[in-house]
Amino acid sequence: MKRAAAKHLIERYFRQLTEGCGNGACTNELCASCLDFQPLDHNAAAIRALELYKINTKLCDLHPSAAFPDNDSAEDTRPALLLGDRNGKMTDNLFPPREDFREVHYLTEEKVYEILSICEGKEDYSPLIRVIGRIFSSADGLVQSFRKDKEQHPNTKEQRKTHQAKDEDKDEDEKERTTAMEQESEESEASASMEGATGSTENRLGPVEVSVDIEAVRRVYDRLLSNEKIESAFLNALVYLTPNVELDLTYLDVYDTNPDYLNIFVIVMENSSLHSPEYLEMAMPLFCKCMSKLPLPALAKLTRLWSQYSVEHVRRMMETFQQLITYTVISNECGSDSLVNDDERVVAATKCLKLVFYANVLGGDLDTGHNEEEEEEPPSESSELTLQELLGEERRNKKGPRVDPLEKELGVRTLDCRRPLIPFEEFVNEPLNDVLEMDKDFTFFKVDSESKFSFQSCPFVLNACTKSLGLYYDNRISMYSERRITALYSLVQGQQLNPYLRLKVRREHIIDDALVRLEMISMENPADLRKQLFVEFEGEQGVDEGGVSKEFFQLVLEEMFNPDIGMFTYDESTKLFWFNPPSLENEAQFTLIGIVLGLAIYNNCILDVHFPMVVYRKLMGKKGTYLDLADSHPVQYQSLKELLDYEGDVEEDMMITFQISQTDLFGEPITYDLKENGDQIPVGEDNRKEFVSLYGDYILNKSVERQFKAFRRGFQMVTNESPLKCLFRPEEVELLICGSRNLDFHALEETTEYDGGYNKDCRIIKDFWETVHLFGEEDKRLFLQFTTGTDRAPVGGLGKLKMIIAKNGPDTDRLPTSHTCFNALLLPEYDTKDKLKERLLKAITYAKGFGML
Repeated sequence: MKRAAAKHLIERYFRQLTEGCGNGACTNELCASCLDFQPLDHNAAAIRALELYKINTKLCDLHPSAAFPDNDSAEDTRPALLLGDRNGKMTDNLFPPREDFREVHYLTEEKVYEILSICEGKEDYSPLIRVIGRIFSSADGLVQSFRKDKEQHPNTKEQRKTHQAKDEDKDEDEKERTTAMEQESEESEASASMEGATGSTENRLGPVEVSVDIEAVRRVYDRLLSNEKIESAFLNALVYLTPNVELDLTYLDVYDTNPDYLNIFVIVMENSSLHSPEYLEMAMPLFCKCMSKLPLPALAKLTRLWSQYSVEHVRRMMETFQQLITYTVISNECGSDSLVNDDERVVAATKCLKLVFYANVLGGDLDTGHNEEEEEEPPSESSELTLQELLGEERRNKKGPRVDPLEKELGVRTLDCRRPLIPFEEFVNEPLNDVLEMDKDFTFFKVDSESKFSFQSCPFVLNACTKSLGLYYDNRISMYSERRITALYSLVQGQQLNPYLRLKVRREHIIDDALVRLEMISMENPADLRKQLFVEFEGEQGVDEGGVSKEFFQLVLEEMFNPDIGMFTYDESTKLFWFNPPSLENEAQFTLIGIVLGLAIYNNCILDVHFPMVVYRKLMGKKGTYLDLADSHPVQYQSLKELLDYEGDVEEDMMITFQISQTDLFGEPITYDLKENGDQIPVGEDNRKEFVSLYGDYILNKSVERQFKAFRRGFQMVTNESPLKCLFRPEEVELLICGSRNLDFHALEETTEYDGGYNKDCRIIKDFWETVHLFGEEDKRLFLQFTTGTDRAPVGGLGKLKMIIAKNGPDTDRLPTSHTCFNALLLPEYDTKDKLKERLLKAITYAKGFGML
């Protein structure tokens, strides 16, 4: 009620500044009737009225000869007044009759244009501004506006009384309270009447349809937003609307009783000015908070509706929420005392951005089928409590990756979208990533998700570097958990303490040794694979702090991907490997490759593997289809595409059947029927799409089913309990495993640290970077391999790689050395630049193993 009284007072100040009190002898310099008053336009008068209200300035009493009712509904009936002007002459019609359209309780496109036409004729837009302010600040009025059927129920007598009562003079508190109670009762009756009239709307409309005429709303906005005075009315109305809508959604469950309540959000989001600074600062944070309060079915319906919009409309909504997040993050200093997770505006905007993200997915090219069958391990039949269960670890493990409720409601996953309306990368908000404290966000994600918001529940807004940090925390916690379990088992059951995954291998028999050891572990206790990895080469010095593991992975992959072994085929045109269908190697070898890839992710190592993207899609749970052949088998893909596009007689000209042939390891032809009796079924115009689909399924799935199942089984042994699937897309998984091939050595120079007496201004350091920058691409990769153990940049680029250059004595003929565990280069202080280059090139070219000087 204080808000109503304040509004009433501000309106009286505004009228005093624009119309005056009616007393020609008024001496109040803040009244338009005073001869010394300087006229103000409506915008300036509104601002001045607010200032006068704040300092509680005294109002003029209305002159008896000019008395008129305070409420606008009676203004059109008052007589014209004859008052003297400032020159002493008489002027008539100083307060002409004015139409305020009080009988309008909802808007249609025709009604808006009618009022606009009247306002344009009089060159006075205040009636339209008041109508917009009244309707767009009322949930009931907005719900009824711009309906498709145009058969909106008439406004009842009770409703008219309600609207008239809203602006009556309420100077006495008791009168304000009584009128408010009557108004609330009448509005409840009107609302119930509206629900009765629209309650069956949900039954009439489909899961995507809404009763609002969206095209009409867009035309109205286009027409009105070009007028600055009218535009501000939408902003002010939205500020007044949102608190009431939030209360309705929080406490009254209005959507359940009236699904047309969703029209409010549909209409408001069509405003193309929502991204302007005025909206971002005042109205949009409140509106996003309201939208986030919508129940799940309403959010899903809104998402499905937006998925049918054009790319331009989806992009505009995406940019609106992105700008709100960016504006809020930049405007507020976030630190340990002020987490971005606690900022309601950022959280609400991110939740709203999620709707646009899934609309972007639904509106793209979807493939909801072609899912790989998940291999489920049989439950343990033992009824005894294990130590993990006693410690609560079993509950954590069984919980697994969570599924987003909206994703489940929509029945679609990000992985199902091959090509979205807008590239996924545009949903990443870099300013948010810069201020997000991932350690705390990870805690909210894993432990306190019910009471605290974690941005990992909206991974689309995070970049791969930020998400990889979250995965790193998850892996490290899992390692510590396994270490603790092992220590307790050793105490309880007297087992030998073995808190790490230790692999001792011979360099000459690395595959056999690794295969035997990892196979034994996977059979006896697969949980040991989630311990921290330590590798030791027999007969060689070197404590594994990460560098030995990198070399182990590199050597294993070199052996496994050797074409002479025959496990994989290599395509010279694409430089990619693919599973060899007729391979004679047993499944354990492919399981080992999967384990190695999983261990690399788990232990934060980058591998030099070259798989097509379809491999990562299959690892994430999708089957390969004809479209994936473009990446893995470009020649076959082009042939199949030509078959689909062929305009002649397919059956007569191409003479293809549903039987295909391949060659085995010995060059002998092997035939395969894509359908039963495929050799008897010709491919023609009507079945060529089926042929292409079956061909792609055979090449990418059926022909390598044995090998890939073993490969995926090994990968899941390590990663099945991590949030990998719910955080990363296939292309991000590839980046996680393989790193980036884009090498920015200037970024590396910026982040490199120095030790042992060196600094960035030393002569040899300047010579060093000048030399490295002049290296060719191959030499740069050799340098990275020598210093860090891999020739790839980590997720986020070389700027994320913390390299150390340390002084290793004065000038000498010794070569530079490195500690790949710590990305440290030990560089003697060579006298000349030429000697530095010669020594460095020799070191990186012939480096292998440990102890080379």
